[in-house]
Amino acid sequence: MGDVIVQLSDHVANQIAAGEVVNRPASVVKELIENSVDSGSTEIVVVVKDAGRTLIQVIDNGCGMGEKDALICFKRHATSKISSADDLLTLVTKGFRGEALASISSISHVELKTRETGADLGVKISISGDEIVASEAVACSEGSSFSVKNLFFNVPARRNFLKSDQVELRHVVDEFQRVAMAHPELSFRLQSNGVDIYNLKPGPLRKRVVSVFGVKHDERLVPVEEETDVVKISGFVGKPAFARRTRGEQFLFVNGRFIKHPLMHRAIMNAYEGVLSPGSFPLYTIFLEVDPSKIDVNIHPTKVEAKFEEDQIIFAMLRSAIKRGLGQHNVAPSLDFESELSISLDPPEKGVFVAEPKVNINPNYNPFNSGVSNQKNKGQSGSFGGFDASSEKELDSLYAMFGREEELSFEGSIVVAEKDPRMFVLNSRFIVAENTQGVIVIDAKRAHERVLFEQYISAGRGVVSVQGQKLLFPEPITLSTADTDLLLSASEILMMFGLELENSSAGGVEIVTVPSGLAGRLQDWIDSVLGALKDGTWIDEEGRREKLAQAAAQAGSLKLSGNNKINLTEKEMVDLVAKLFACDSPAIDARGRAVYTLFSLEKMDKIFK
Repeated sequence: MGDVIVQLSDHVANQIAAGEVVNRPASVVKELIENSVDSGSTEIVVVVKDAGRTLIQVIDNGCGMGEKDALICFKRHATSKISSADDLLTLVTKGFRGEALASISSISHVELKTRETGADLGVKISISGDEIVASEAVACSEGSSFSVKNLFFNVPARRNFLKSDQVELRHVVDEFQRVAMAHPELSFRLQSNGVDIYNLKPGPLRKRVVSVFGVKHDERLVPVEEETDVVKISGFVGKPAFARRTRGEQFLFVNGRFIKHPLMHRAIMNAYEGVLSPGSFPLYTIFLEVDPSKIDVNIHPTKVEAKFEEDQIIFAMLRSAIKRGLGQHNVAPSLDFESELSISLDPPEKGVFVAEPKVNINPNYNPFNSGVSNQKNKGQSGSFGGFDASSEKELDSLYAMFGREEELSFEGSIVVAEKDPRMFVLNSRFIVAENTQGVIVIDAKRAHERVLFEQYISAGRGVVSVQGQKLLFPEPITLSTADTDLLLSASEILMMFGLELENSSAGGVEIVTVPSGLAGRLQDWIDSVLGALKDGTWIDEEGRREKLAQAAAQAGSLKLSGNNKINLTEKEMVDLVAKLFACDSPAIDARGRAVYTLFSLEKMDKIFK
C-alpha cells in the first residue's frame, strides 16, 4: 500500500486553483482589473472579443514591473501584497493571494508587456498553459498590458460549459461595473468587438453612477451619510418610485471592495419597508469603511464575501442611515420631532353653536332575524344591519346558479357549455365553474399568464404573429449602455412578440411598436425582458425564446389591485376559461404554478357525511 499519496505537480495544482478562481471570462477580467487598480493606475482599458473567449486584454498606466517581477508574478502564491499572516489583518488591496495569474496562465495563452516607471525598455513574457515560451526586452508604454487568448484551450470540458456570448458579456460588464463604481476617481474604458460599451471619466461618485446607468438616474439618487466609531457609511440609494423588477443596480462595497452580504442587503431593503412595492429592487451604491482588523475577506476564493466582527451593529446603522436619507428627501414617512406633539384645532367662530355628535342605532336589529323588522329599519341601521332584500336576492340567484339543469362539461381540454357556462367570480379573483365532476376554481391571473405564454411561445417560433400597436411618437427608454446593447441583441425575437425597437439619434433606444395590451406596462416588460436576458440559465435559442415569452406573459397578465382583486366582465371571463383549456398545458402557468384546482363531488360527499 506504499506510495499511494503523491504531491501534485504545479501545473495540475494551478489548474485545480483555476477552477476556484477562474470559471468564466468575467473572472479573468475581474482579477486583471483589480491588479491594475492595485498597481496605482489612473487609466484602465479593457478589451474583449467574443465575450472573452478569443481575447481579454487589460491595459493600465500603473507602476509596471521589471523582468524579474514579470517572470515570478505567474508563480503560484507570488504576491507583493502580503509577507506574513499578520498582514491579513490590515488588508486594503484588491488581491493578495497570488493565485490569479498562475491560474489564468495555466488555462490560456498569456502575453504580458510591462515597463516600470522611469525604465527605458520594458519586457514581454509569453506563456502557454503554464509554460514560459518567450521572454524578451521590448519598447512599450509605462504600465502593464495583459492579453489572455483562447481561454480554456486545454480544458475543453470547461469551455463547453460557457453560456452564449450575450450571457458571458453580461457577466464581464457586471465585473467591470463593480470595479468602476468602487473607484470613480479612475478612468475606465470597456470595449467589446471593437465597440465601446463604456468610456468613464474620473469624477465624483454621483457622476460615475449617472455615467453607468444613464442621465435620468441623476434625479433618482438620494445621498446617504453616516459616520461612527464602528463604521463610516456613504453613497446613494434610489428613490422607491424608480425601483425596478430586476436586480442589477445594487452595489455594496467594504473598504473599496465589492461584496455580497445577505445581511447588509436585508438592512437596505428593511429601510424601504412601507414605501417599496413587493418584488421591486431599488438602486443602491453604498460604501462601508470598517477597521480592516474587524473584517475578514479571506473566506472565499473570489473574495466577494466577507465576515464582520460587529455585523449586527453595522446592520442597524446602515438601515437607520438609509431611512433618514429617504426621510430627509421626502420619499419616506418621517416624524418631525421639532413640532409640538398636539392636535391643533382652530376655535369656533363667535356665536356658532357646536352640537354634540349623535350616533344612530337600530334598537330592533337582530342578526339572527332577517325578517321585516330589519328590512323596515334599513335606513336606520345602514351598513350595520343584517342581510337586506338585495342581499337575499343575490343569495337566491347564487343558489339558483347551482340548481340549473344545464351541464358544464370538459371535452378534452376545452370548456364546453350546452347553453350558457355556469360560472361566477369569487372574491373578484377566482373564477368558479361547475361541471359533471364537481366545482373548478381557477386563478384568473395565472390563467391569463398561461394563455399569453403559449401565444408568445408560438410567436417566437414563427407559428403565429402577435399584433403590435404602433406608437404615434417613438418612446425613448432610459437604460445603461450595457442594458441597451443587451436589449438590441434580442430585437429580432422581440419583434415577433410585437415589440419594435430603433436606435435613437441621442444614442439610446426608442420603442416604435408595442404589443397590444402592454402599452401601459412597457417598463415592467422591459425590466422582465432584461431579467430574462441576464438570467443565463438558458443555453440555446429555444431556451431564450421561452424565457422571453415567460417575461412577456408575466408583464402582460391581469394585474391585481391593491386588495388582490381583478375586474372581469362575464364575456371576458368565459373567453379566458375557453382559451385556458385550449392551451397545451392549462394546469400550470408560465412559472410552473397551479392554475386551477378541482373540488370533486366525491370529495365533497366525504366532507359532508
